[in-house]
Amino acid sequence: MVGWILRALVALGLLGSAWVHWVVWQDWAKDMAVVGPSFLVNVAAGVVIAIAVLVWRSPLPAIAAIAFGLATLAAYALSLTVGFFGVQEQFATGEEVWGVITELGCVVFGTALLLTRDRTRAAM
Repeated sequence: MVGWILRALVALGLLGSAWVHWVVWQDWAKDMAVVGPSFLVNVAAGVVIAIAVLVWRSPLPAIAAIAFGLATLAAYALSLTVGFFGVQEQFATGEEVWGVITELGCVVFGTALLLTRDRTRAAM
């Protein structure tokens, strides 16, 4: 039961991040040479990994969700500090807040899913 709840939370984090990137892409990122296509990759990857987390009984989707969250947070941290391919963010919009929340969810709940999976396997 805990595994399913964690899978759902990871999938929600991934889909939430994908949605945020889709909204921002439509708003302004589509006009950026590197960032625009990167946002579309983020949208597609979020959806694909979310489906994998829900249907594939392997640690790989959870690892992918964690990597997705960490990579996206790292790119965002760069955009807040030194800039990221011409984008300089200021953590001022609702999309930025929701992006950070959903990506932290990918990392936290993805890690919990991996740990739960390992404990369940060790108990058998």
